[in-house]
Amino acid sequence: MAIFRITTKLPSNVNGVHIEKGMSVEIVSSSADPFTNPKTKDDLTKAFMAKYGIDLKKANVLGNRSLFTVEKIN
Repeated sequence: MAIFRITTKLPSNVNGVHIEKGMSVEIVSSSADPFTNPKTKDDLTKAFMAKYGIDLKKANVLGNRSLFTVEKIN
């Protein structure tokens, strides 16, 4: 299991969801790339909702990995 820090690269306003540049959360994943695992994407959505109150699924941005920086912490 690895810990990843996921950070937004650009500000955007999609489907009424406002995302600021630099928003970041940390999640645990068994995948080498968190964006390839559906469960990890769900965990990422929950983490952003808990920390910032924004719904990445509603914003429909989870399919666009280029909007995020992925940093493996350990």
